[in-house]
Amino acid sequence: MNGSSASLQPPADAVTPVRHPDAPAPGELLGAHYEHCFGCGPGQPHGLHLEARAGEGVSLTAEFTVQPAHQGAPGLAHGGVLATALDETLGSLNWMLRTIAVTGRLETDFVRPVPVGTTLYLEAEVTAVAGRKIYCTAIGRIGGHGGPVAVRADALFVEVKVDHFIDHGREEEIQAAMSDPDQVRRARAFEVNP
Repeated sequence: MNGSSASLQPPADAVTPVRHPDAPAPGELLGAHYEHCFGCGPGQPHGLHLEARAGEGVSLTAEFTVQPAHQGAPGLAHGGVLATALDETLGSLNWMLRTIAVTGRLETDFVRPVPVGTTLYLEAEVTAVAGRKIYCTAIGRIGGHGGPVAVRADALFVEVKVDHFIDHGREEEIQAAMSDPDQVRRARAFEVNP
């Protein structure tokens, strides 16, 4: 993305990102990290239900279809929903690094309107890592992965400990997630969170 702010430019000592050896295999569906996540959770009736797949290196692809509940102007996706789709996609990149990180900054360009019923095809990649900072970029297209650009974003994610969620989340949801008898779901709720 051209013209992003200085805070989204990796410093000179940033390193090239390295895919974690335990990252999902290219093409593998990542699934929801938490059932009630607005971006990817199946338990959100009006959520995005975004589906992401691992890509090569430290990248991924994702898709979501704009539903009537996602409207801003009549018949068009709300800009905040499109920003959420980009944020969710960028946050899912942390599966490739196997790190827990949260959005520190997100800059979005809205290039063209996205009508209700349209599937948004997203591609994202981590471009650099500097200490706890993870720099990444995403692009969303309509009509397929080679279609016209509708939205794009640059972001900075910051690595955190799991305590970040436990200390700041609402007690009721934290306890529900922590008491889930399914160990995998319990761990995923806190592993990677956009």
